Amino acid sequence: MELVVIIIGFLLDRVTKLWALSSLRSTNEMVIIKGFFSFTYVENKGAAWNIFVGKTIFLIVFTCAILCGVVFYLIKYRPKNKFMRIALSLIIAGALGNIVDRVIYKHVVDFILFHYKDVYYYPVFNIADVCVVIGTLLLLICMLRDGKK
Repeated sequence: MELVVIIIGFLLDRVTKLWALSSLRSTNEMVIIKGFFSFTYVENKGAAWNIFVGKTIFLIVFTCAILCGVVFYLIKYRPKNKFMRIALSLIIAGALGNIVDRVIYKHVVDFILFHYKDVYYYPVFNIADVCVVIGTLLLLICMLRDGKK
């Protein structure tokens, strides 16, 4: 099951990023819901919220270390909790998706933008980021639930 989640998450990320590269790079934006949601091509040379800009090698090494740790934990301890295994698999899929970008392009392709008119803009993100965030939230829920037992 974990391998399926990793493959689906990774492939969904790759396909959408390839679409963004081919369709959005030249036009830069495709408005879906005016004043709220659009696809906007951005080359992110850092990490979340533009931290570590220009530190590509550091981000690659750090992500590889996290990936190795998560994969090791998943294989060695094989958590019984299905949601924990799914959470870790989503984190792996997202990390792989963004590390591939950093290795190939020297930046991460981001393209999903939510905003409120011109008042507030949430940072542009991609499917790999969605996988990591959902995986982290699931992991947190699992840890909190297991902590109560």
